[in-house]
Amino acid sequence: MSKPTSEAFTPDRRGFIHGAGAIAAALVGGTFAAKAAAAPQQTQRVAPSFGPVKQIDAGVLNIGYVEMGPASGSVVLLFHGWPYDIHAFAEVAPLLVARGYRVIVPHLRGYGTTVFRSTDTQRNAQQAALAADGIALMDALGIQQAIVAGFDWGARTADIMAVLWPERCKALVSVSGYLIGSQAANAKPLPPQAELQWWYQFYFATDRGKAGYAANTKSFNRLIWELASPQWKFDTSTYDRSAASFVNPDHVAIVIHNYRWRLGLAEGDPQYNAVEAKLAAAPPVTIPSITMEGDANGAPHPDPSQYRSRFTGSYEHRLIRGGIGHNLPQEAPRDFAQAVIDVATLTG
Repeated sequence: MSKPTSEAFTPDRRGFIHGAGAIAAALVGGTFAAKAAAAPQQTQRVAPSFGPVKQIDAGVLNIGYVEMGPASGSVVLLFHGWPYDIHAFAEVAPLLVARGYRVIVPHLRGYGTTVFRSTDTQRNAQQAALAADGIALMDALGIQQAIVAGFDWGARTADIMAVLWPERCKALVSVSGYLIGSQAANAKPLPPQAELQWWYQFYFATDRGKAGYAANTKSFNRLIWELASPQWKFDTSTYDRSAASFVNPDHVAIVIHNYRWRLGLAEGDPQYNAVEAKLAAAPPVTIPSITMEGDANGAPHPDPSQYRSRFTGSYEHRLIRGGIGHNLPQEAPRDFAQAVIDVATLTG
């Protein structure tokens, strides 16, 4: 694979709405309690070659997260997607720490050591809920403002945080751009080839798909890795390290709900109705932003020209070349880290 390089905005890519996937429940060394009892910031386990995973109560969750860098540094929150985990940023984080940043990398709900604090809480994965988790984590850690960055579900989470809480978000880095959606928009049919790319979403809409994902989580998600990043030659140990995070007791429920909610096949939490109505209007991102795309992204994603108008603040788009697929932070960590470093001083 040739060395990735960044390129200025070019509107010549496919125009499909982005998505990520779902899957869960293959045991890889250990189980998780249905209700977390860890004290804030208590070390629970060690993520291989990444650092200690801490736990903290934040909103309805007990969130597992990695924290690196000086406590006095500017904060960066890094959000992963499906079917990935915090290790997508295992090389990005040290690069940012070397520049003086305080880096926080949480497991999303349904991944790793992040668990619900109550068995009675709905296993809800609508977009507003994941963004609320990000703010709850900032509040729990006493973080007033941070650069937010991510890919896949994590990019959507960062996008929503940026539009709903711009005062809490210093700047944004979003792989595949503006990913905020709505059930109404998702109800509209796409051209056949675009629908084909969403095969897993339709699979998850069925009882057979839910059962199949639960029974074959590890192999299913490896297939998604291969399809979404066709030129990324990851090894088995790299995949297995992330696959351990899919053993979470709520993983299948969260993934299935996420995709069914998008199609209007599952109810969300009524407390987010007003927020979802606001998001459905596609509000603009007003804070400094850098969007990114890999030149070999095999997952559904929008053409940059489709979302350019959604960014009304300082903005730049970077195409990362070199056979870079969907998991851009892990495939091109230096390019991703550089975008985080650059975005806060963006003036263009």
